[in-house]
This record gives sequence, C-alpha cells and structure tokens, in this order.
Amino acid sequence: MMPAARESLLDAAYTALARRPWSAVRMVDVAAAARVSRQTLYNEFGSKDGLARALVRREADGYLAGVDRALTAHGDPRERLTATAEWTTSAARENALVRAMLTGCWSERLPSPALSAVPSTSAVPAQRRADGPLPSPGDFVTLVRDRALTVLAGPGTPRSDTADLARSCELAVRLALSCVAAPPGEGGVAELVRSVLQRPAG
Repeated sequence: MMPAARESLLDAAYTALARRPWSAVRMVDVAAAARVSRQTLYNEFGSKDGLARALVRREADGYLAGVDRALTAHGDPRERLTATAEWTTSAARENALVRAMLTGCWSERLPSPALSAVPSTSAVPAQRRADGPLPSPGDFVTLVRDRALTVLAGPGTPRSDTADLARSCELAVRLALSCVAAPPGEGGVAELVRSVLQRPAG
C-alpha cells in the first residue's frame, strides 16, 4: 500500500478520535473516511490496537520533528531551548495524544496502547516500527535532551561544558513538561526557561 494511503487512514483515525472516544471509533468508519476498503485498513494495521499504536507513533514522531525544527530556528542556544520548550507546551495543548505521551496521563477517551513492544507479524515496515516500544514520558525527556545536546554542543566542546549543557537541556525539557501539567501564568514557559537559563549555554 502507498504511504499516502496509510497517512490518509491515520488522518481519518485522528479526526474520528477528536469527535468521539477511541472505544467508539469503528474501523469501518475510519476506512470509509479514508476512502479505502476495510480489508485494506486491516492489511495495513492488523487490528484496531495496531492502528492505535501507529497513530501514537506518528504523533510522537511529529512532536520530535517539531523539536528538531525548534532547535535549529535560532542561533542563540538559550533561545533554541526556549523555542523547544514553547513547542512542547503548544504541541501538548493542541494534541491530546502528545499531551498523554508527555505526561503519562491517558484519559478514557484516548487509545492507550502498551508502551512495551508487541509481537509483530506485519509485512509493513512502518507497522513493525509502530509495534516496537513506544516512548514513555521519561524516554521523551532523554530523546529531547539528547537532540538538544547534539545540536548545541557541536564538535570539540569540552566534556565539562557538555555536562553543564546536558543539565540545561534536561532542565528546559522538564520545565516544559511541568508547564504541560500545570500551565504557567503571565509570560508563559518562555519566561520561565529564560530565567532558569540565565547564563547562555555553550
């Protein structure tokens, strides 16, 4: 099946989830919305749980792609971390699945696939990846911190500076996650991150 059709099915599932709880989302409706047969949907995802895993994996990948964009949007390291924190809070505000993944709080409305890998018999590479382990909130902290460190440290950065930078990156990520759980007041996440990272990293 073409990747475009898989994306259409995931879009249809995401749209359905915005309108009703996952338990009420029917595979036949997702297939109809994507204009493919129900058999095609099952061939691609295997089951409703497979579709849920693929949807969560796609939203996780989309969030991390946004992190990569935020980290390259500015020259100043502190502004890059601030942009990453702002993206984290806005992505969580606008996307219930991203919010659930970052906080570990899955509401009854959402699918909540096991984060551990499930046995995969799929011939579809994208589905085999979705059947692999899904990131936990702690995994996201590590993933974002390490991405930030890779972008900000650069080659030849002394080890002592790298350790300080890693702490700053992790702090920015954890601050953003705390703002997801308890939204900040005036000034938002950007002001919080800037005030904590007074000394420009690097």
